[in-house]
Amino acid sequence: MAGARSRNFAGWPLFANSFRPFFLLAAVQAGLSILVWLPMFYGELSVTSAFAPRDWHVHEMLYGFLPAVITGFLFTAIPNWTGRLPIQGKSLGALVVVWLAGRAAVALSAETGWAYALLVDAAFLTLVVAAATREIIAGSNWRNLPVVVLVLLLLSGNIAFHLEAHYEGAADLSIRIGISVVILLISLIGGRIIPSFTRNWLVKFNPGRLPVPFVRFDGAVIGLTALGLIAWIAAPLTMITGVVMGLAGALHLVRLARWAGDRTTRERLLVILHVGYAFVPLGFLLNALAGFGVLPPSAGIHAWMVGAAGIMTLAVMTRASLGHTGQALTASLVTQGIYAAIIIAALARVSAVLLPAHSDVLLHIAACGWIVAFLGFAAAFGPLLAGNPRRALAIMGVPAAAR
Repeated sequence: MAGARSRNFAGWPLFANSFRPFFLLAAVQAGLSILVWLPMFYGELSVTSAFAPRDWHVHEMLYGFLPAVITGFLFTAIPNWTGRLPIQGKSLGALVVVWLAGRAAVALSAETGWAYALLVDAAFLTLVVAAATREIIAGSNWRNLPVVVLVLLLLSGNIAFHLEAHYEGAADLSIRIGISVVILLISLIGGRIIPSFTRNWLVKFNPGRLPVPFVRFDGAVIGLTALGLIAWIAAPLTMITGVVMGLAGALHLVRLARWAGDRTTRERLLVILHVGYAFVPLGFLLNALAGFGVLPPSAGIHAWMVGAAGIMTLAVMTRASLGHTGQALTASLVTQGIYAAIIIAALARVSAVLLPAHSDVLLHIAACGWIVAFLGFAAAFGPLLAGNPRRALAIMGVPAAAR
């Protein structure tokens, strides 16, 4: 891995690193979107979007919130991969404005028109792919090109979402495309960072059995994952898809077990990564049962999106925010509360599908857990991201002697 170059930044610290504005804005958008979605779900509220209510909800989670987190992570990691200067200052600010414009365009698309919303919304990931590709090529860092290819596929899914919603009335195929890309990204990136972070901590604090590094087995699991997701995109409710999804789920469980997560319980900042990844195989297994007609398909979808994506994003956002601002890599009580809230949200949302008699209560629990987790992150980590670490650590309950 190339050593990252850096340069002095004299402006507002919020625009010194890509993770700062994008993690903060993603958390705010994630929390507020669900705060709006619940009354929309019950018909008590509407938005001026050309999308149907369900499609607006899915789009803003899948193609609004998650691309912001991915961008914050990607443009923070790329300087480490390539040794090139980070994107910051005015360039970063311009990218943030484009993302915000996309959120506004989608929300107001019933007034401005679906085609305008498509162009504005797609501009963000287009710029991200272009900038990331430039950096990868300039740094000759071909090993990480697959990550950029997956972001390009996410852009394609977003464009398809707008077209499908307009011409077909509902965006079903492009939803599965976007979810599949997200699960592949978690499988690929999670498979690198989880065993790496776990190994580093275990060597220092709990010597003994260590995670198995990325080997051919992991590559085979990712290959089968891609195959299963392609089958799921094309024909989600078939026995063939169910078989492939079940096998992929079982292999992801084996993969997770090889990472020694059971030895990290003393450090919640680590164990949450393993908990988040556990929802990847759970989603595969639930979708396998859906393929056999045993369960509704939404159980597996929400295991992936609320569980895997929701928990993993918060796990990465909290860790990166602490590590890249020079704070101790340990989870405060407030951070642990954020983790508890998102785990409750994930379990409640999946349970709402599995226990339809209690779905209303479980949906409210899931929504509240999600809102508390993401707005809690924004409140606790926002000052840290904006350049006021002492205030952030005070909010998190870190003792004054440790600040």
